[in-house]
Amino acid sequence: MSIQTRRERERAERERLIVTAARELAEAEGWDAVTTRRLAAEIEYSQPVLYSHFKGKDAIMAAVAVEGCAELAVELRTAREAASGARARLAAVGSAYTAFGRRRPALYDAMFTHAVDLPFATPEAPAPLQEAFGELVRAVEPVAADGDDVPLLTETFWASLHGLVTLMRSARLPEAGHARRLDLLIGHFTAGRV
Repeated sequence: MSIQTRRERERAERERLIVTAARELAEAEGWDAVTTRRLAAEIEYSQPVLYSHFKGKDAIMAAVAVEGCAELAVELRTAREAASGARARLAAVGSAYTAFGRRRPALYDAMFTHAVDLPFATPEAPAPLQEAFGELVRAVEPVAADGDDVPLLTETFWASLHGLVTLMRSARLPEAGHARRLDLLIGHFTAGRV
């Protein structure tokens, strides 16, 4: 192994350590607790080392968001592939999405609530963002009516799921009605189509 290869591997390991520490700290104490000073102490490196990898907290949060989108894509794909029938696949994806957001609030916030410097909804979006959205598209497309703009319809479905996650997490909607709300959403998306 060359010295250059070893350095690249060590750099990647440090970046992984920083992102993991940020995720763990955010899940335990919220994103306000995640500072470069605190992260440096957590990973036992100096702040300049952190800054040699990331421009600051926002860049770290963006890396967390990309990682989270990769994980979400896997969960959505697993849910979609385990269901049979267009309506069941859409329901499984909706359920998996809302469960992910409720189970991992800090990660979800990095992905979809906090402002991060990532290009969403563009060809320049990182692959994990495209993959997560692609899983939503694959669930929505079979229930789309002729002439529907599938990406726009998918964005509408995603916005509905995001609203459910956000409103339940903030206690604006009671947990007890979640399954029924999700059923209503799926029912209206699939009405007369499947």
